[in-house]
Amino acid sequence: MSPGLAVAAVAVARVAAAGATGADETRRLDPDVVKSLVGAGFARHFVPAGYGGTAGSFGELTRALATVGEECAAASWSASIAASLGRMAGFLPAEGCAEVWQEGPDALIVGSLAPLGKAVAAPGGWLLSGSWPSISVVDFSDWALVRAPVPGGDGRPALRVFVIPRSSYRVEDTWFNVGMRGTGSNTLVAEDVFVPQERTFADTDLFAGRSLPSTAPCHAVPLPAVNGLSFAAPALGAARGALTHWSAYATEKIRTAPAATGGPGLSRTHYAGALARSAGEIDAASLLLERAAEVADRGGEVTSLEAARNTRDASLAMELLVTAVNRIFGAAGTGGQSVTGPLQRFWRDVNAASSHVGLQFEPAASAYAAQLAEHPA
Repeated sequence: MSPGLAVAAVAVARVAAAGATGADETRRLDPDVVKSLVGAGFARHFVPAGYGGTAGSFGELTRALATVGEECAAASWSASIAASLGRMAGFLPAEGCAEVWQEGPDALIVGSLAPLGKAVAAPGGWLLSGSWPSISVVDFSDWALVRAPVPGGDGRPALRVFVIPRSSYRVEDTWFNVGMRGTGSNTLVAEDVFVPQERTFADTDLFAGRSLPSTAPCHAVPLPAVNGLSFAAPALGAARGALTHWSAYATEKIRTAPAATGGPGLSRTHYAGALARSAGEIDAASLLLERAAEVADRGGEVTSLEAARNTRDASLAMELLVTAVNRIFGAAGTGGQSVTGPLQRFWRDVNAASSHVGLQFEPAASAYAAQLAEHPA
């Protein structure tokens, strides 16, 4: 990871740690946390260099997100959204990119690829309407990227991606979830918003990695190779945070608990096993995500089989992280369940993150198996 982003991630983590409890209570990040993550360069990380961005790597972003996630998963998730949606906006035509980043590469872009709403053709563009729930950090957004069906040339609906400014949509306060509360993932509503042709593109370009104005590897990689990675990295950080918080308690129990028990209570072997297994699972998840990031950084050279394997590995890593954090939480006793401590927040956030559609193992396994059948070793 480049020294600049490494240092920035540590600084963001400190700010996020101070605001984590408040974000959980208010269901949104503190403005200082958002300012910190944007200032650190997360929003510009994948912005094309021609518009002042970094056009950076997935490896450095994954490690930076994990660093922030060790203190606050919601802040890390929001940083991931800022980077990932900035990358997607880079698939706009050059005129659209110039408009989005006319004031610099740090515009905070949020959004959703859920195929909701509708768009109808209008002179010079489209009229877009719809409601998109669960848009993380939307309250602080400058732009939003959403996907909607449009009439297709063959009579069947097609899907397009639209980028719209903050002035053209409203936000409804709908985020009351048990985990990842600080992400403020509220609902975006657009009503008959005119979107010029230069601020829209076919979703097939994004999924295939066909960016018109940029030739950087981060814009040439197919979406399946990176989508799960962006959601698993914050959970990796949160799992590490849970392990760090619990380790002092666990090592004390290993030192003082009896070697074996014949009645109520847990032995030192139980705590040693929980510590070693959980740490090992978190390390294994980290290795899977590191490889996925290395593959993604090859850009257009990534094969369809490798993309499917990355999706598989991100979802498998997420399963490992959930297992590890659940074991840690279960071994922490009633003290670990205190609402004044961070362990219960890490536990809620990791389990909430695991429910994301991009991290489900069964569809990932099916896609991987299909690609393996087409491209046997």
